[in-house]
Amino acid sequence: MPRIVTDELRENALHYHRNPKPGKLEIKATKPLSNQRDLALAYSPGVAAACMEIHDKPEEAHTLTARGNMVAVITNGTAVLGLGDIGPLASKPVMEGKAVLFKKFADIDVFDLELDAKDSDIFVNTVAALEPTFGGINLEDIKAPECFIIEDELKQRMNIPVFHDDQHGTAIIVAAAIVNGLEIAGKKLEDCKIVTSGAGAAALACLNLVVGMGAKPENIWISDIDGVAYEGRDGINQWMAPYAKKTEARTLGDIIEGADVFLGLSAGGVLKPEMVEKMGDKPLIMALANPNPEIHPDEARKVKPDAMICTGRSDFPNQVNNVLCFPYIFRGALDVGATAINEEMKIAATHAIAALAHEAVSELAARAYEGGVSSFGADSLIPNPFDQRLILRIAPAVARAAMDSGVATRPIDDFDAYVERLTRFVFRSGMIMRPVFAAAKQNPKRIIYAEGEDERAMRAASLAKADGWAIPILIGRPDVIERRAASFGLHLKAGADVEVINPESDPRYLDYVNTLVEIAGRKGVPLNAARTLVRTNSTVIAALAIKRGDADAMICGLEGRFYSHLDHIRRIIGMGPRTSDFAAISGCILDRGVYFFADTYGNVDRSPAEMAQLTRRVSGIIKRFGVEPKVALLANSSFGSAESPEIQLMRDTADLLHEQGTDFEFDGEMHGNTALNEDLRQRLFPGSTLKGEANVFMFPNSDAANLAYQLVLELGAGTPIGPILVGAAATAHVLVPAATTRSVVNVSAVAAVEVQARIDYANSITKA
Repeated sequence: MPRIVTDELRENALHYHRNPKPGKLEIKATKPLSNQRDLALAYSPGVAAACMEIHDKPEEAHTLTARGNMVAVITNGTAVLGLGDIGPLASKPVMEGKAVLFKKFADIDVFDLELDAKDSDIFVNTVAALEPTFGGINLEDIKAPECFIIEDELKQRMNIPVFHDDQHGTAIIVAAAIVNGLEIAGKKLEDCKIVTSGAGAAALACLNLVVGMGAKPENIWISDIDGVAYEGRDGINQWMAPYAKKTEARTLGDIIEGADVFLGLSAGGVLKPEMVEKMGDKPLIMALANPNPEIHPDEARKVKPDAMICTGRSDFPNQVNNVLCFPYIFRGALDVGATAINEEMKIAATHAIAALAHEAVSELAARAYEGGVSSFGADSLIPNPFDQRLILRIAPAVARAAMDSGVATRPIDDFDAYVERLTRFVFRSGMIMRPVFAAAKQNPKRIIYAEGEDERAMRAASLAKADGWAIPILIGRPDVIERRAASFGLHLKAGADVEVINPESDPRYLDYVNTLVEIAGRKGVPLNAARTLVRTNSTVIAALAIKRGDADAMICGLEGRFYSHLDHIRRIIGMGPRTSDFAAISGCILDRGVYFFADTYGNVDRSPAEMAQLTRRVSGIIKRFGVEPKVALLANSSFGSAESPEIQLMRDTADLLHEQGTDFEFDGEMHGNTALNEDLRQRLFPGSTLKGEANVFMFPNSDAANLAYQLVLELGAGTPIGPILVGAAATAHVLVPAATTRSVVNVSAVAAVEVQARIDYANSITKA
């Protein structure tokens, strides 16, 4: 197995697979089947229209069926992971797992097919007959040499991509590591000596790919369980033959001297320290046997401290894991209707992976492994398998290569739109936040992060600086920020890359203290307390920076209690005009759409006039997202069906809004299901002024709003936006400790646009 299975892991794994229902996959309908008409459209007689459309225009299958996003993961169970020939039935958990990876990482639907067919001809005939069902074929865990025969035959017979991941997925990642390793070593691919241990499907695919990229066969040496591949040796098959040498060398030790790259896809311990010692300077050692590599990294570095090392294990840097590429290669191939995955597409994927390793690591990648990750270098030759950007780099590169090489049947016209669609899949907030980031970039504002030593704040600052939608300021100790940023693979040098306010030594300290005393000296903050606060409380410092004009907007709340931060903002920044108290909007992005909840963090009872004013403010903020607000005033009643003080508040608010007029759709009071179901709403109140599904929910109190928001967020596996603070005299937002980097980034962009809106409003008042 790739990892040693302990008794505890075994029991946990069995429980995982058994509960709450057996296996890891299910079939889910994508269209409603709630009434007779739905059934008539989905099946007889309506389905005939789709059938005949495809009969007349076969290319329409990808618009009328799931085929264009459907891949078959197929095996006969003859070479499963490290388990060997365990048969097709026992291989099914692995194939289901592969299907889950396709869906998780690239949103590709999969059927796993386990064939009881060791005979290559039977296997090929069975799979080839499935071409009308699938947009691509992923062959898996088939032993050599049958895997070569099967793949070659299927490629000739089928007009869709056929890809043996054990061969080519491994080859692509290995080639990417070689590209970057040679770059660091200052060597050229065409000049380097490559020595392999193992001559199976994966090893030969790796060699074939690097030869296609420029390596010379005469510089490549193969050894396997029978020794060196030399001319005339028994057992040299047609796939090994191009690398067989006329030589007297017979063992791995005989051919390793001067090697620039060692590629191990064989067995643990076969590469000895004395062999490593004979390799060239700055060698790249790819010891990929599992669970025990061909040599332990520590042993290799004892004799070659400058060695760069990759393994197949997650507990060492530079893990070669096929999930780095196979989902995204298929994503790009399916999206252009490719008829094959050719060498050009594989090379494009290789260079995309190699290039991504040069970029600062993502938050999800950093979280995936304990101990942090490095920026590009000997311990970071390839990206982490959990890097969200893999799909954004690999799929477009593969799609372009398919188009350029002539195997794309549905070329992409607008690659910017394509990348945007992939981005929406990755972050789900890509579409909703697009107009906000676009607006922020037009006139970047100074955003100060109170918890500047927090990883999330540093990542947000790095993204803001790189993309140009804000000018970040971090509160924290410069040496701590620089040290932690480096450990996260970020480049943030205090003063050069980002402005830093150091609470321990900033020259503005006395000015900040005096400002705090002026503002709050008569509100319980005397001079001594002010001195302490300006040294120790970063939210106080951020609020004072806003007050003094040293920053345009502030973000805080990544540590501590929400209301403690709010109290400092109340005391220092104060309330805006015609505002009785703060409120908060929390957004939730679900698969079915984006929804906003208010007020999730307020702390006062509101009058109908205050609730109406808040509703207007919330709707104005929602419009900044490019969303047309459809507001539901929620209560435990629909249009007079019950009575209570809370119901009366929302009823009076609705009356007031109707009387004053609005530039957005709304209605109330109503139940939650009434807000989401227009048919129900029209039955209850045909004259409702709210059309379609509500996307903004106003609650009679903050407890109801927060509870509803948290439940929807958790049950719907939603992506949060906010909380967005409403009511402060200047732009300030208080997040929560559970916020992700994406939440910090989103709220930062919202803050930047809010600053612009405040300036525009002030200018309009001045002109008036």
